[in-house]
Amino acid sequence: MARQYTLWISARKDSGTAWFLGGLALIVVVVPILNLVVPPSSAFHISAYGLTLVGKYLCYALLALSVDLIWGYCGILSRGQAAFFSLGGYAMGMYLMREIGPRGVYWDPVLPDFMVFLNYKSLPWFWHGFNHFGFALLMTLLAPGLLAFAFGWFAFRSRVTGVYLSIITQALTYALMLAFFRNDMGFGGNNGFTDFKDILGFDLHSEKVHVFLLLITAIALAASYLLCRMVVSSRAGRVIRAIRDAESRTRFLGYRVESYKLWVFVLSAVLAGVAGALYVPQIGIINPSEFSPINSIEVVIWVAMGGRGTLYGAALGAILVNYAKTYFTSTIPEAWNYALGALFVLVTLFLPRGIIGLVSGRVSKQKNAERFRVQTGKPEQAGK
Repeated sequence: MARQYTLWISARKDSGTAWFLGGLALIVVVVPILNLVVPPSSAFHISAYGLTLVGKYLCYALLALSVDLIWGYCGILSRGQAAFFSLGGYAMGMYLMREIGPRGVYWDPVLPDFMVFLNYKSLPWFWHGFNHFGFALLMTLLAPGLLAFAFGWFAFRSRVTGVYLSIITQALTYALMLAFFRNDMGFGGNNGFTDFKDILGFDLHSEKVHVFLLLITAIALAASYLLCRMVVSSRAGRVIRAIRDAESRTRFLGYRVESYKLWVFVLSAVLAGVAGALYVPQIGIINPSEFSPINSIEVVIWVAMGGRGTLYGAALGAILVNYAKTYFTSTIPEAWNYALGALFVLVTLFLPRGIIGLVSGRVSKQKNAERFRVQTGKPEQAGK
């Protein structure tokens, strides 16, 4: 209880945290009103498509949060975060496919449509249990968490770091993408999962259900943010920052660097899996393209643009970049890849600390200037 109170007090003192949580609260209040209360004829009405976009942005913000935890605070640049995001999404998608039941195209009460089409005689063993929401929810945490644990166990104990670790994580997500594209894997091949009907008996085509999913996503994002803030503010958080800044020196001081890196890597993977699980019922589809390495690279760009090592900067970067992506791909789609590449170069050259770093730098300069004026007595003269 005392620890929670201390965390709440520190969050109140952190202006960035206050702005972030306040913005989330504003979204939770305003967006449902603009969708459900404001009439469709009004210019302020948010359509079902707009509601889906807001939910998608919040899922991406949670994904960016998971990357900032390991990259911004522990110095682990992972290009495989899309793999954990997709595994969480597939786990939720398997539950949603089992929920369809006899309402599918082929009216099979057990087998999903793609299995009937591919002449499956029975349900694969790894599909059993996904007709229960609790089991699916557990697997959205275990699937990415166990993969991250197995991968991190070997990678960190082999002392693979830097660009080599980035390449290996990228190879991991690429290998999974190729595997999930295969029809004989039992995950729908290149089409993946789609045509979901309901979740926990509630119609997924209802705007009220999407509003509820948006609220759940916002709550999950806020809870994940506070969890990450608690981690980085703890004694273990100081150790992982020391690993980021001087890994060899931290090891020489007696800390088990590999263990710290492993648990924060697993936590990051679990958060990414939660983001994927929230993403699928709102978007309505999950396929192997979500494993694409370019998606992991884009997440790194989100974090770099917002400001790594801040948590809220990563979430802000994810929302801004994806809003820009929505705009460009709907107006001038051929220009988006060029814009994304230019954004990456410009952020690297001119905004090494991201948007948050730029803003905080200016605020710090103003405070220093004000402090200097107070010390020299100029404010009193200006007041006269």
